[in-house]
Amino acid sequence: MSRVYNFSAGPAVLPEEVLKEVAEEMMDYRGCGMSVMEMSHRSKMFDDIIQETEKDLRDLMHIPDNYKVLFLQGGASQQFAMIPMNLMKNRVADYIVTGQWAKKAWQEAQKYGKANKIASSEDKTFSYIPDCSDLPISEDADYVYICENNTIYGTKYKELPNTKGKLLVSDVSSCFLSEPIDVTKYGIVYGGVQKNIGPAGMVIAIIREDLITEDVLPGTPTMLTYKTHADAGSMYNTPNCFCIYVCGKVFKWLKKMGGLEAMKERNEKKAAILYDFLDQSEMFRGTVEKKDRSLMNVPFVTGNKELDAKFVKESQAAGFENLKGHRTVGGMRASIYNAMPIEGVEALVAFMKKFEEENK
Repeated sequence: MSRVYNFSAGPAVLPEEVLKEVAEEMMDYRGCGMSVMEMSHRSKMFDDIIQETEKDLRDLMHIPDNYKVLFLQGGASQQFAMIPMNLMKNRVADYIVTGQWAKKAWQEAQKYGKANKIASSEDKTFSYIPDCSDLPISEDADYVYICENNTIYGTKYKELPNTKGKLLVSDVSSCFLSEPIDVTKYGIVYGGVQKNIGPAGMVIAIIREDLITEDVLPGTPTMLTYKTHADAGSMYNTPNCFCIYVCGKVFKWLKKMGGLEAMKERNEKKAAILYDFLDQSEMFRGTVEKKDRSLMNVPFVTGNKELDAKFVKESQAAGFENLKGHRTVGGMRASIYNAMPIEGVEALVAFMKKFEEENK
């Protein structure tokens, strides 16, 4: 069997040693005679898994005691509704729209109250992050919402917006655990795990305790109330047991790699290899303003659709998977999450150089 270099935006590459461990334990988890996929979520064995998974995440992110960690289903897209349902007390919220996912969240929030679009980068196909130092924050806004790293467009906030004292809510799906963050700067920080942490099918939400109340919008379903899950330790209903277990393995791997400070350094090194090549290439160019470039998602184009298609086809034949760009940007996109080895990025750049030579 030969492993390809998988540049998918999600579900995405996972650390090989984690996959091997999961494979070894698939039939018999630690001598219990069954797989984690088969065991009761109410068993002592699974309780140990979820407790340890949460503890390791708290250690990695230095999550304060007054924040709850919730393992939820429905993915990041379900949070687009859950956030206003739980937080929109004044029925007003401010949204900064820097890509497709922030736009979808803003559109969803309009069903529950007044969702103000206070800044946007749509005028240039979301290729930059707008200046967020002095935004027209609404006086009665319940929160300010951002998507911190834009998977499709390859932009990343290098500084958090000045919310003028209002609560910050952030979707970090595609930069989750790629670098350290200060959790205390957020009211809620959440992300789907399928990009940088684990298999598809779960979102992790880290929520300040005072925001978890019974005071939610009328008609909010029991399952979409944060308090339901917080009170039950993410076990109100059967959680995504297998996903929690794999995420736990990834957290152990991250700790072994030196934690989030070490990951940031590693990710900067990887991204620099690709960006440095794009900056000097005569054929390929990045599509994002330099100051706003993501460490995780790197979109690039040749400027010629036929050549882009040829590159995607030939790169796939050479063992580089999922490099086709999102339809709204075109071209190519390399997602270089935590588990993508430096060798994968070096091999991609070597292939790009060869392609440029042959197609001048």
